[in-house]
Amino acid sequence: MKTVTQRKTAARDVARLNFRLPAKIKKRVEDAAVLSGVTVSDFAVAALVSSADAVLRQREERKLSDRDRDLFLALVEAPPKPNKALKKAAQKYKKRSD
Repeated sequence: MKTVTQRKTAARDVARLNFRLPAKIKKRVEDAAVLSGVTVSDFAVAALVSSADAVLRQREERKLSDRDRDLFLALVEAPPKPNKALKKAAQKYKKRSD
């Protein structure tokens, strides 16, 4: 059995999300939840989290074209020699970090 403190802590970690949806969609969600053997709330939360994760993961991924990939790998394998501006910036950084 949870203590009063545990219940209060758990209650603070919960947020509410309210929205309206067409009755047909609500019925579909309810049917899918029943078929999945979970509550409508659990089903909806799982679907929302899955969708949010997919969107965020897509945003985090960096996709390169074949040309960009080849250029990147070529630069990593044979980097160009540093120019004057880069050398100056490196010296400036070194002075600041010492």
